[in-house]
Amino acid sequence: MPKLKIGALPDDKPVKVTTEIPAQVHRDLVAYGEALAREAGKQIDPAKLIGPMLARFMATDRGFAKLRRTAHSSRASEEAG
Repeated sequence: MPKLKIGALPDDKPVKVTTEIPAQVHRDLVAYGEALAREAGKQIDPAKLIGPMLARFMATDRGFAKLRRTAHSSRASEEAG
């Protein structure tokens, strides 16, 4: 079985966000959760996958990382000056 990008889900205090997703995305989340459950040996609530998937997406988005570095360095120079 190929290694999934999302591993064990962290036990972190969640922030509730209510949104709608397309039906196909929900079906894919269910399928991903089933694949992860086979790998981890326990049931996974598909809704619990959304946070780690978004975090992984943002962590690997080079444009977003560059934007964050630029914003961070701008704030640091403002605080220093």
